[in-house]
Amino acid sequence: MADTTHTHSKPFLKRIDNAWLALILIIAAIAIFDRAQFWPTLTFSFGALAETAPFITFAVLAIGYLKATGAENVVAKAFVGRETRMIVFAAMLGGLAPFCSCEVIPFIAALLAAGTPLSAVMAFWLASPLMDPAMFSITAGQLGFDFAIAKTVAAVSLGLFGGFATMTFAKTAVFTDPLREKPQVGGCCGTQAPFSAQPVWSFWTDSTRRKVFKETTLENALFLLKWLALAYVLEALMIHYVPAEWVATFLGGEGVQPILLGALVGAPAYLNGYAAVPLVDALLQQGMANGAAMSFMLAGGVSCIPAAIAVWALVKPRIFMAYLGFAFIGSFAAGIAWQFIA
Repeated sequence: MADTTHTHSKPFLKRIDNAWLALILIIAAIAIFDRAQFWPTLTFSFGALAETAPFITFAVLAIGYLKATGAENVVAKAFVGRETRMIVFAAMLGGLAPFCSCEVIPFIAALLAAGTPLSAVMAFWLASPLMDPAMFSITAGQLGFDFAIAKTVAAVSLGLFGGFATMTFAKTAVFTDPLREKPQVGGCCGTQAPFSAQPVWSFWTDSTRRKVFKETTLENALFLLKWLALAYVLEALMIHYVPAEWVATFLGGEGVQPILLGALVGAPAYLNGYAAVPLVDALLQQGMANGAAMSFMLAGGVSCIPAAIAVWALVKPRIFMAYLGFAFIGSFAAGIAWQFIA
């Protein structure tokens, strides 16, 4: 109650979402310091949003449907049976359901507390932040279906790699006793047994689920709009101000170096999984190697703050470092493979 009582006393700037604030400040700066570029930037950004609109629409409706039906509950079925089976299914299903951080943490905590092998959890952790229905739709719309399918395959492969590597070295000092402390089941979503309910595919027959659909659709529409609007403005500025020769020099070419650099700069340069798509598109137009683009998106997706927090919150630092190590090695390998194929 205290939080809501004093909401009105917060400074105005603190009530504005950081992405919207950044977008406003950038556009204002263009208008002040480079007026000639103001209208071309807006035209480019609105045009890009219009082209992406069908994919955004599909993405938000798909997320709304999955949330309203409780379809993500089927993910829990991947964590039963033989360990090898768990790893395969965890890697395959990790990227299919849209998770918020408050769901991932109690879900994984419940699995680890129940004795689920760390190998299956690692496979899920690595694959989950890289691809989901919304991400696939946005990626396909901007970078093409070939890239979206390749990234999906890479996400599953990365999960399989991390899962089976963890299983292989499970008895070593790195992976024994992985938990910071025994986790408690439940979390901020108010779920005491996360993902234990059965999906209700005809969600429109339930008023509560209809409300979930409406709220989730609106929330994700605004989420995608703000990040893509910011990303398209940055893309326009990148194309205008960053010399293509620079990008081609450092991230272009056919060798291993640009792919390695793509994986290394993926983490610090990654804004958000959705915002990264237009930025990578701009970099590709300026000469970025295909393999570097793939390694950048994979390494950045796994190490971005929301994904990393879900791991750091539950396991000891050595497990977290192994998670980042698997991400880097897998991203580098996927970049090489995509460079060869593309």
